[in-house]
Formats: sequence, C-alpha cells, structure tokens
Amino acid sequence: MKYTVKPSSLSGIIEIPPSKSHTHRALLFALLAKGVSRIDKYLDSPDSAAMLKTIQQLGANVKKFENRLEIEGVGPALKPSDDVINAGNSGIVLRFIGALAALIPTYTVITGDHSIRTRRPVKPLLDALKQLGVLAESMLGDGYAPIIIKGPLSSGNCSLDGQDSQPVSALLIATSFASGASEIHVTNPGEKPWIDLTLSWLDLLKLPYENHNYTHYKIPGGASFSEFNYTVPGDFSSLAFPVAAALITQSEISIDNVDMNDIQGDKKLLDLLKQMGAKLETEGRTLHVKKSGTLKGCTFDINDTIDAITILAVIGCYAEGETVLINAAIARKKECDRIHSIATELKKMGADIEEKEEGLIIRTSKLKGTTLETYHDHRMVMSLTVAALGAEGESVIEGVECVAKTYPNFKEHLNKLGAKLQ
Repeated sequence: MKYTVKPSSLSGIIEIPPSKSHTHRALLFALLAKGVSRIDKYLDSPDSAAMLKTIQQLGANVKKFENRLEIEGVGPALKPSDDVINAGNSGIVLRFIGALAALIPTYTVITGDHSIRTRRPVKPLLDALKQLGVLAESMLGDGYAPIIIKGPLSSGNCSLDGQDSQPVSALLIATSFASGASEIHVTNPGEKPWIDLTLSWLDLLKLPYENHNYTHYKIPGGASFSEFNYTVPGDFSSLAFPVAAALITQSEISIDNVDMNDIQGDKKLLDLLKQMGAKLETEGRTLHVKKSGTLKGCTFDINDTIDAITILAVIGCYAEGETVLINAAIARKKECDRIHSIATELKKMGADIEEKEEGLIIRTSKLKGTTLETYHDHRMVMSLTVAALGAEGESVIEGVECVAKTYPNFKEHLNKLGAKLQ
C-alpha cells in the first residue's frame, strides 16, 4: 500500500487513538489478575492482537465487545503455552512476555517477525533472567528472538543495561510475582518516563516496590490482586503527528481525548513544541493547535520522548535556524534505525539534515515532493506523510500498512481535517 500526498491546509477536530503502551499493560495485568477485568477504549491494532492471543495462550479467557474487552485472568499461576508465542512486530510482547514466562516451570518459546528477530535486541533481558536462576537463551545465540525461557523465577539479584526501558519494565513486572524478594540494578537508565508508566500500573494495583533513582529497585515479590476496570487514555505518541501537521501547514485544528494528567512520557513533546513557538491551548480534554507563525529551532535532549525523533526532525525542516536532537542513540534500535532512516528520506526531499551517532542536526529546508520509503516503521509513515503535507509538489509514500500498529485511522483522520491524501 502507498499514500499519495499533496500540500494541504487543515481544519476541524479529531480524537486521537488510545495509548498502545497502556493497552499492552492493561492486557498483561488483566492476565495476572484474579477475576474478570474490564478494559474500555483499548487500541485495536496488530500489536494488541498479538498480546491478546498471547495472554490467551497463557490461560486468560477473553471476550471482545465493541470498544471493550472482558478478560478473566489466572493470577500469577500462568498456564504453560502449548505452542510457540508469536510477538509479531511487538517489542513489548517479546520482552514483557519473555520475563513473565520465567514464572512458568516449563519451556516457553517466543519468536516474532523479521524486525523482532533481527532488530530488537533481547540479550539484556536474557542475561538478567539468567542471574535470577532462569534458563533464558537466544536460540540462534545472537541475542535476538527466537528465545527460549524456562523458570521458575523465585527471587534474587540481577543487573542490566537500561538504555532500552522495556527489559527493565519487564523485570519489574515479573519479579513482582516471584515467590521471594528481588533486587534489580540498572546501569545507563534511559527512557525513564516509560519506567514511570510501568510503575504507575504497580501503583494502581497497589503492588509494592522501591525505586532508588532508576538505578536500583527492590521488589518484595508474592504479588496478588483482584480484577480491575480501566479506560485506556489517548496516545500522546500518536498526538504528535496531527499537531505537527497543523504546525507545518499553518493550520488550526482541535484534538480530543487528550488527558494532560496522564503519565505518558511523550506528553513532554508539547512542551518542546511550545519552546519552538507553537501555540497550543488545552480546554478540558481537548487540545487546540493555533496558527503559530514560524517556529524556531532549538536543541533538545529527547531521551524522555524518544518516539518523537522522526516527527521532530520533520518539524525542524520547517523551523527557523537549527534544530539539534541529542541523547537519542536508542532510536537506532526501534522498528528501524530511526536516526538513519529519517535523515535518508528527508534528504530525498531536499532537507539540510546531518546524522550523528546519537542524534540529528536539522536546518531550515524547503522540502519537495518525491517517492519515499518507510522501512516498515509506523512512525516513519506518519512523519513522512506530515512532511509531505507542507512540501512543494506531490509525494508518494510506499509501505504504509504498518501505520495500523499505533494509529489505524491515521489516513481517515487526516482526510477529515482536509488533507489531500489518497
């Protein structure tokens, strides 16, 4: 599939999709609950489908309704899977389920698509699980899926590199259900807002832990909790794209389902955009994007809002002066190497952009439409589509079906706002 995009002016109102990160955690904790949990307004996407199938393989009973799930959990006594678990394209399924599988005293095999098997390292998690007495191996010995796990995880101490937050979050959850107390030591802690998001779920379910500056956690183990009801909030990672589209086309739009009290890390992007001169106003759960004039380039440490690197690179092309994005090395280990990929594609459009080992330097550029690749990455699809809305001439963006990972109705929303997108 491909998009054909022409320069556009936008107006109107849309509602951002539910949070992928919260949806995954809601499904996972519903599996671990005793009783029937209700999850409203979940993100219905391929990643969510992979997690749903996985929790059913581990014993959950799932009933689907319109915009609602009812999940009967099994508590920490997970059922051994009678088949290989397929994470699809989801790093969360790979790492979170990889850690939870350590609670099961039989073998669990987890694989995934080409990206999961070649781009999403799982060695930090495997090494930490080994320190906790678990059999945890990369089946090809290369630090990637397929992986094989055999518990039980009882208790103990482990240490790991924390540049990628997912293995740390996975261990925080799994050790909560171990039979004894555990301590997790983290070097190079990164993506801290995503750790906060996981800890917010432990808080919600009243599961105890100690967090010592993100480098040392104490988990007492033995967790147990009853069913819960949860409504998934809007996704701040997805919010970035319609906001950026309005800013670079000098348009005014409104976006609903924006809960400024939610803990998601990518909420910080709005503060960064305001520093660049964006006029953003909130009214209840509605965000209004106003005409802002020319944005000004800034230097940003974006480790706390790492998923925004591709769209910030696009915005930097339309900003005055120089935009510098630093402390973003982990972006090379996402669905694609996002630092290299966005630099490559924006250069095709005429961007003055410089790739660094841990970030990007972007200077004011006049972009022109061309044919663009997305590297099977949903955030590349959305970022390049936004870039094309403000470019001169027509752009063709190839390989767009992966946008369903986080924003299934992305095209429909942009069309509703008036985008010339087919």
